[in-house]
Amino acid sequence: MATGSESDDDPAAEQERPAHMERRRWPREPAMRKERPPHASPALEPLRFSTQDLPPAEQFQAWRAHMAPLVDVHLPEGKSPEDGFLAEQTGWHLGDILIVQQRAHAHRYIRDQAMLRSSPIDHWNVCLQRSGQAWTEVNRRVTETAAGEIFFMSLGSPYRGRTTDTEALLVFLPYELLARDASLLQSAGNTVLSGSHAELLTGYLTGLETNLGNLTIEEVPRIIQTIGDMVVAGAASSTRTDTGQNQTNMGLMERAHRYIHVNLHSENLTPDVMCRALGISRTRLYQLFEASGGVLNYIRKRRLLQAYADLSNSADHRPISEIAEAAGFEVAANFTRAFIHEFGLSPREIRRTVATQQRPAPAIRSTRRYEKTIGDWLALTG
Repeated sequence: MATGSESDDDPAAEQERPAHMERRRWPREPAMRKERPPHASPALEPLRFSTQDLPPAEQFQAWRAHMAPLVDVHLPEGKSPEDGFLAEQTGWHLGDILIVQQRAHAHRYIRDQAMLRSSPIDHWNVCLQRSGQAWTEVNRRVTETAAGEIFFMSLGSPYRGRTTDTEALLVFLPYELLARDASLLQSAGNTVLSGSHAELLTGYLTGLETNLGNLTIEEVPRIIQTIGDMVVAGAASSTRTDTGQNQTNMGLMERAHRYIHVNLHSENLTPDVMCRALGISRTRLYQLFEASGGVLNYIRKRRLLQAYADLSNSADHRPISEIAEAAGFEVAANFTRAFIHEFGLSPREIRRTVATQQRPAPAIRSTRRYEKTIGDWLALTG
């Protein structure tokens, strides 16, 4: 059995596909189901997607449309859509967190820069691999994940990879939920978590999965806090900090991210002000944010993401011009252009879809009408 490791192998190189997947649906039925406490709020309602009942020739296209807001998926070499493609997902919204139970045939996937610009998805992703193997490449570094391991990454960076027939538990956490530990988590990106904290997280998620159908609204806040704390602890114990300079960079990045988060809508959020607040030079600040396209680009993207969240909030009735001003745009037309460039939809389109309770994910293109995509599921988080 392979273990989590890094290599320079090409993730596009295909391996022989494992035996045919067992045709059973999520979720697994627990051995015993606990009784719901009297007067407790109703259990969480699952979201479901499956290609099982579609004609084989349409199954892969359905999967591709469902995953389009997150990744562009492709069949392995030598496979045809006519062969059929079995995939299932059951999603559970636990407040700000989305948990997805997934089974899927072998495929390749890519999330490139163009997709990052057209999508507001920048969540942290935890994948508990139940069966099969996956290879993911970020910045030319390939990480292999085997059955029983936990893989951690950020959806805010480009990546590509491939997977055999797999069964996995996916946990999506909004960026803002763990923003105070952003630099630590970025350093642990594209990593198989290891050590006692990873084992504890595996045990907790396994127990949680067994009872997803029985959870009540009252239990959710504590679960969110527990998962967040355990992910951060697992990332901290798995992060490679080989030198004192790496530790210094992590501390600076964490302080910088936290400063931007707290002062996101301040008119004084400029590089000069940040340098004085952090006690570093402009050159040092630019070096810290070089991978994000520069500090100004990072601030702009965070403000646009917040604007997207505000426009998607049915309880936020502020005029678009006011939301644009809070995002740092004095001219509404400039805000609209930047928003469309970032997400592929205009602010009015987002507001209109919220009013009709449809809320599609940005830049979804499909020739057939399917049920809600994983982008719609993620849009309800945060």
